[in-house]
Amino acid sequence: MRPVTDSKKISRAKLSYLIDATAAPICMIAPISSWAAAVSGYAPDGQGLQLFISAIPFNYYSLLTFVFIIGITVMGFDYGSMAIHEKNAYENGDLFTTGAFEGEKDVEANPKGKVIDLVLPIIVLIAVSVYALIYVGQCMVGDDWVFTPSERMADMGFIDAFSNTDATIGLPWAAFVALVFTVIYLIARRVITFKEAMECVPQGFIAMVPPILILTLATSLKNMTGLLEAREFVGGLVEGSAATFQAFLPAIIFVIACLLAFATGTSWGTFGILIPIVTAIFPVGVPLGTICISACLAGAVCGDHCSPISDTTIMSSAGAQSNHLNHVSTQLPYAITVAAISFVMFVIAGFVQNAVICLIVGAVVTLAVLFAIKKFGKNVYVAK
Repeated sequence: MRPVTDSKKISRAKLSYLIDATAAPICMIAPISSWAAAVSGYAPDGQGLQLFISAIPFNYYSLLTFVFIIGITVMGFDYGSMAIHEKNAYENGDLFTTGAFEGEKDVEANPKGKVIDLVLPIIVLIAVSVYALIYVGQCMVGDDWVFTPSERMADMGFIDAFSNTDATIGLPWAAFVALVFTVIYLIARRVITFKEAMECVPQGFIAMVPPILILTLATSLKNMTGLLEAREFVGGLVEGSAATFQAFLPAIIFVIACLLAFATGTSWGTFGILIPIVTAIFPVGVPLGTICISACLAGAVCGDHCSPISDTTIMSSAGAQSNHLNHVSTQLPYAITVAAISFVMFVIAGFVQNAVICLIVGAVVTLAVLFAIKKFGKNVYVAK
């Protein structure tokens, strides 16, 4: 998308926000994803995928993020630090404003390339990812690995296999198969030569060095918070407040999940801390318990979205070739706006407990807030 957005004078900071905002929130409402498998791993046996699906309608941060993006795009304005980047890009043609990306540079488009050359490898990647996740789920027996899952296929259905999978095994397989397929396909189509394909390998490593370094340092910070027993501390706070503030518990859990994911840079780690606590307080199937699970998932995505040490944030800035600090600073006001609206909706949901009503109200409130910001806000830029 970089050539497309560059031609429309959209800043790299805006592109990285759009990538980040439409990646993690999608994963958090997609049942067929490694994120769903991760959530299922922390839920009671056999109930993980069902719990994940039932929580989707109440995942206000993920759902309202799409309303926010569509609304701000249709209204044609930006605010906060993003307005500075967009104004500079649109009026001066400067896509970076400050801190230009120092990694991989764009290459000229190949005249032999077609749309199918992009779409087909992605389709292969998705198809092989789903198959690999199911296959790995059938091969895993506890912590043991069985290489002949045929005997288990008859006893284990799709949902059971997906709930039992290990994404750290299945997804690398899928990526490798898709890579090999892409190389063979492009060579067969004579879009590139074998030499050019192999030259892309070191270029890919070079492009990924800065994100890998940041991820390595971020992992160190995550491990440190684990050694400080953040899980036990947060768990004690939530359990202690459950009896007194039941109706407000979804909003409380949302805020805790936001802060925890922001500080640690991991949404999956936040799942592991809060989901067992919520399922211990509320049996599976209780409406308030489902809303609390949604609040946990929404808060984890929100904090992960905002955190400068999150892998999704790092990869979004790397993919858009945007300066990482610019990406974090420009998307923070947008994410906080949606988070504030989501917090209000979780307060309402604690009392109303109706997904459709709350979602409609949330969408109306989001659009109303955008209209108010455009009309009365400061540091607002409207492209002419």
